[in-house]
Amino acid sequence: MPSVPPAPPAPSAPPAPWEAPGGSGPRTFPAPPPPPPVAAPVAAPTVQVPLPQKPAAGPGVPVDGSPSEEPDPDPDLTVQVAAAVPPEPTVEVSVPRPRTGFIGSRPPTYEAEPTALPVARPGGLAELVADTVLDGARYGTCTLRAASVRGDSARYRGEPRRDALLTARFGHDESALVLVAVAAGSRAAEDAHLAAADACQWIAEAVCRSHARLSEDIRSGRRGDLKSGLHRLTDRTYGKLRARAAERGLAPDEYTATLRCLLVPADPECRTRVFFGIGGGGLFRLRDGSWQDLEPLLPEPAAVTGAPVVGFGSPPVPEATEEGDRLTMDLGITTAPPLVEEPVPPPAEPFRFRASVARPGDTLLLASPGLAEPMRGEPALAHELAARWADAEPPGLVAFLADTQLRVTGYADDRTGVAVWEA
Repeated sequence: MPSVPPAPPAPSAPPAPWEAPGGSGPRTFPAPPPPPPVAAPVAAPTVQVPLPQKPAAGPGVPVDGSPSEEPDPDPDLTVQVAAAVPPEPTVEVSVPRPRTGFIGSRPPTYEAEPTALPVARPGGLAELVADTVLDGARYGTCTLRAASVRGDSARYRGEPRRDALLTARFGHDESALVLVAVAAGSRAAEDAHLAAADACQWIAEAVCRSHARLSEDIRSGRRGDLKSGLHRLTDRTYGKLRARAAERGLAPDEYTATLRCLLVPADPECRTRVFFGIGGGGLFRLRDGSWQDLEPLLPEPAAVTGAPVVGFGSPPVPEATEEGDRLTMDLGITTAPPLVEEPVPPPAEPFRFRASVARPGDTLLLASPGLAEPMRGEPALAHELAARWADAEPPGLVAFLADTQLRVTGYADDRTGVAVWEA
């Protein structure tokens, strides 16, 4: 009987994706990428995915590298992600404060971020000022935060920041003295930002030369000496401003600025804070959750008005002599007008001074006119800042900048704020 030839072998089909080559074991796949991080720590969800495989693992070698066993006829192709990939350690992250907001029912007209840069002039690059200045320090029992920001109107029009801010420390150890100077130039003057910068620099130089005596007067409580000495230093600063105006061919009121300063001793045993300056702005204190306006009261005009000057406000000619005889004869002889070489300077702004003793938990705020006006005119701004600064821990630099930038409709000038937190 003839032999039957063997049947030809069946054509080999490629293995299915879930079969290992050569039937040596289960096939694994690379692990999926880890999920993107989230803002708040949450529990990792459990998801069913195909069994992961390391690229370096060969056929018949499972993920853990141990020898392969017989393949399961019906392998379980799912695995817990939480079991395959251990969860990464998480930390508690506080939700960041939102971007600069606004107070009121509608946002202000101008944009919240800078728009146009000021125009630079040839040879005047050193006169450029930054849009924002931020500074801070901690000495003794107090923490200092200072910020100066260009107003929304100036940002839109490409005008420079007219507010100037200067922070400096003079001396060492407990006798050191911290000065913060804030100056605001006039919006009508073209070089107002230069005048404000000069005012801060010159008052700082004057305080630097006298810081040892000033620090001793503050710690000893000699307020009378402090007031008279700081008054002289401030007058000299404004004298230099008038001289610089003459050099530039400008009128005195075209090159001037308001000036407000704060002196803080570094001695932790001394809690006296000294304010002095000339011009508008604000001095506020947050105590027990309520704001107090500490702006010094201005003296009455009669208290700062001197005797009349011949030719300007002279008393009228008497109608009788000291003996009572009437002066009836008029010979018609005219007198020459008084010699006036230059215009009479405008009356000086009154000097402002206040020395106060801080308590633990107080927050003292020195503000330029651009910040003081909405603080007084918009109660919602004062309430919001009081709520934000209610914690004993002072805000960081970035948070303080966001606080001072709270926008209010109708107030678009430069803002400069200096706050001192008392521990």
